[in-house]
Amino acid sequence: MHGIDTGLQAASGGGHLEVVERLLGAGANVNAAAGGYEGRTALQAASEGGHLEVIERLLGAGADVNAAAAGRYGRTALQAASGGGHLKVIERLLSAGADVNAAGGEHGGRTALQAASEGGHLKVIERLLSAEANVNAAGGGSGRTALQAASEGGHLKVIERLLSAGANVNAAGGGSGRTALQAASEGGHLKVIERLLGAGANVNAAGAAKHGGPTALQAASKGGHLEVIERLLGAGADVNAAAAGFGRTALQAASGSGHLEVIERLLGAGADVNAAAGDYGPTALQAASGSGHLEVIERLLGAGADVNAATAGRYGRTALQAASGGGHLKVIERLLSAGADVNAAAAAAAKHGGRTALQAASEGGHLEVVERLLSAGARRA
Repeated sequence: MHGIDTGLQAASGGGHLEVVERLLGAGANVNAAAGGYEGRTALQAASEGGHLEVIERLLGAGADVNAAAAGRYGRTALQAASGGGHLKVIERLLSAGADVNAAGGEHGGRTALQAASEGGHLKVIERLLSAEANVNAAGGGSGRTALQAASEGGHLKVIERLLSAGANVNAAGGGSGRTALQAASEGGHLKVIERLLGAGANVNAAGAAKHGGPTALQAASKGGHLEVIERLLGAGADVNAAAAGFGRTALQAASGSGHLEVIERLLGAGADVNAAAGDYGPTALQAASGSGHLEVIERLLGAGADVNAATAGRYGRTALQAASGGGHLKVIERLLSAGADVNAAAAAAAKHGGRTALQAASEGGHLEVVERLLSAGARRA
């Protein structure tokens, strides 16, 4: 690609009409391919910025209104305009034959409707639906359906419109994606959650197993959204749903984030304080210890947490190992007083991050912790 072509793309993105005119006059290729993961054609760049006069000029020069999205993260012109909420641009592109249902980029790409839904652009959504946008188009890679995107952003009016257009409330999340209810729960959007449950959302839909995606309750617990948690439990959420892959149970998620009120509620609902960690995750006590949440640790120990629970998989750590790596001296004191094994073996070989408590503290340079562990009988070898 020549410098004059990339110059045209840059000028189009900035809305510089006189420069665009000059470069076209000098022979710039109006349809020069977008480069890299996030590159854009001139028309895509102008559409993202909402530059209608530039768009008119590029179309007059023969710009391809349906040029494919570039690489993994690119967008077509219509997708770019939809994400920005540029209604007049969208009207012009549709009149020029833009494909309303063109697929997005390979990873996290959006259809035009998905992009508009993510941004909460209701008027744009109305226009795209009238142009027969597919309300249930699947999200690619870590992408989302239109309803999932709107739910993540808490856009209630958009959600109402999409549901009335036939959006599937229980569409599965792709890759590392989430259902609409899981997305809304992570963001703490209570009114959206009420609406989705009213539309039949599955409160116990499994998370995306490949990447340890959370259930709705697990997502809300990580974020500390107590009102949402109350509503999900009232709707029958499984408080002990297993963690998948890198995921955590609701109690493990809340413990790692230090949400004491949430922990109280989950324990009151029968959460298993000693639920096993996922393939790579911690128990509730291990999660709280690694983050240094002393009040949470007190509560978990009071509920019968096993201070010497085994580590999980390659990267797990006992509660004491986790606290030692973080340099949390007060937590270490509490764990030792509860009978933590100061010489518990590392979970795995050093190449996978396995460390005894003493090794973890030493690696982090935590001198006071090292002193305490040695005084508690930590072996030097």
